Amino acid sequence: MRKTLLLAGVASILSFQAEAGYWSEVYNEMKPYIGLDYIYSNVKFGGPATHMKDSYHSPSINIGARMYGYWGIEAFYQQAFKEKRSFDDERHSTEFLAYGADMYGYMPVGCSQFNLLGSLGLANYRFDFRYPDIASKSQNRIGYRAGLGMQYDFNEHFAFRMMGRYTYLGMNRVNNLKEVTAGLRYMF
Repeated sequence: MRKTLLLAGVASILSFQAEAGYWSEVYNEMKPYIGLDYIYSNVKFGGPATHMKDSYHSPSINIGARMYGYWGIEAFYQQAFKEKRSFDDERHSTEFLAYGADMYGYMPVGCSQFNLLGSLGLANYRFDFRYPDIASKSQNRIGYRAGLGMQYDFNEHFAFRMMGRYTYLGMNRVNNLKEVTAGLRYMF
């Protein structure tokens, strides 16, 4: 009986070490990172918001992980600065924030430091509209995002990324966004 318990204990320790080796290998194939982006957004307004300013500048912070060299996932938060516009001697303003997640595909080109990128994702967008003599109005909508871009890895820790992205919202006031992003990533 003691031999059976001893053999079962040794077998469980060996299997645990094999499992730990698997997770160690997965961790080595996954590179977490944090990033900061500048985003220029061109918003296609519709309905009662057609006279709103359509250009926005915003920062974005993101965290993600590149997995197995060719795939990645990233979560982001973006806050656009308030834009004001006068129309018929009245001041209107709008701003938006967004948060969501994107899946990335990486394709190394030439040297191992340069990658072409493609992304697909979902994000929640919240627009706040302020009109004179009318209470402010907020609208939320989940948007579908697709993007293309490039990333250059300076070394194993720092990278530069530039992307173009299209987001479809389909709201009464906001139909879509076209964005250009540029930023840095720090990989752990």
